[in-house]
Amino acid sequence: MSLFDTAPLPSKSDRHEPDRPLADRMRPQTLDEYIGQEHILGPGKPLRAQIERGQLSSLILWGPPGSGKTTLASVIAQKSKAYFVPFSAVLSGIKEIKAVMADAEKAKRMGRTTILFVDEVHRFNKAQQDAFLPYVEHGDVVLIGATTENPSFEVISALLSRTKVYSLRALERNEVVRLLKRALETPGRGLGHLGLKIQDELLDEIAVASSGDARAALNTLEIAAQLAKNGTIDGQVVADALQRKVLLYDKSGEEHYNLISALQKSVRSSDVDAALYWLARMMKAGEDRLYLARRLIRMAIEDIGLADPHAVEQAIACMQTVHFLGIPEGDQALAQLTIYLAVAPKSDAAYQALNKVNATIESTMAPPVPLHLRNAPTPLMKQMGYSKGYKHAHNEEDAISDMQCLPDSLAHFRFYEPTDRGLEQKLRERVEWLQKRRSKSPERID
Repeated sequence: MSLFDTAPLPSKSDRHEPDRPLADRMRPQTLDEYIGQEHILGPGKPLRAQIERGQLSSLILWGPPGSGKTTLASVIAQKSKAYFVPFSAVLSGIKEIKAVMADAEKAKRMGRTTILFVDEVHRFNKAQQDAFLPYVEHGDVVLIGATTENPSFEVISALLSRTKVYSLRALERNEVVRLLKRALETPGRGLGHLGLKIQDELLDEIAVASSGDARAALNTLEIAAQLAKNGTIDGQVVADALQRKVLLYDKSGEEHYNLISALQKSVRSSDVDAALYWLARMMKAGEDRLYLARRLIRMAIEDIGLADPHAVEQAIACMQTVHFLGIPEGDQALAQLTIYLAVAPKSDAAYQALNKVNATIESTMAPPVPLHLRNAPTPLMKQMGYSKGYKHAHNEEDAISDMQCLPDSLAHFRFYEPTDRGLEQKLRERVEWLQKRRSKSPERID
């Protein structure tokens, strides 16, 4: 692989070949065409300013499939007029890395920047990632890595410290709809020359089914265009393209969010029949079953909590069942879980406790960890008082220590306030008993 064997970027005419997938032909070529990711590319945002000024630095784009990682890298290269070298972590090794880096050094001496775009950078092993380091540090290349995995776990710390991580989000429904409309209205690159007709409600349906994946949405539209009769994409055509029955949301797409809100509030209100109804409405509309499972897990944690700790176990089991069985068998697991959550005792005490802790952290100075709670693995640390006064609970009566574990400035705080519902009633009694038991010591600060 050599930078000097190919042009820095594909020409626009190359990108518009009719045999290329619609999603590839419709890739935005400028920042103005790019849709979504306003949190990093909106007016005045640091990344946008950096791109517009041409002051490029190495970065990692982390986001779900179809969120625009590859497209953004291409737009950055177009804007900077740099050599753009796409590099696959799946197909390339250290030998290919070194060859490209050698060419990048030559290009730099000629005054030309090289952008090395590494798709699925998390698939490189440590040795391969190490191979990038000297070239990134010396500025021989601007590295743009793309990954669907958390960089904190998949990218070595040395490389992370030399790059800026930007998190991309799945596209919103309205953003996907804008992309679909652009494809329908754009001749040449898109489908505008076909004069296709489609109702906005059906565009909403494709957008919802894509789960924020622009590529998936455009692929569905391309299939629908091929199936269209007399230039019209109707509900049956969309259903065939999606390979499932279509039940339309309303024109604005708001119904999607209204339904999930109705489901959670029905569960929270212990109205089992309403909860089942709203669940079935969403399933009939073709909602992603794993999305429903995720939302039900959240309800088990947020609304049932420790009033019935088994609720989250049931929810996790449901998610695994849905994933294993699929449709339609997995739907019964979702219904069963919805019934369980609706009739379960409710408590948001743990949810509120974490909110209180977070609010306290935001509003107070962070005190140091008390010395008696610190480990003392070295003589110096012992000399400084680390671990002095620590009481090992298992050596105390009933395994309960009266040792103060919060810093002095926070010792009077009470974050968790159990309710008297379900199992939490017993937890409340236990918490109150522990507080009384531990407060007997004169060392205790309340």
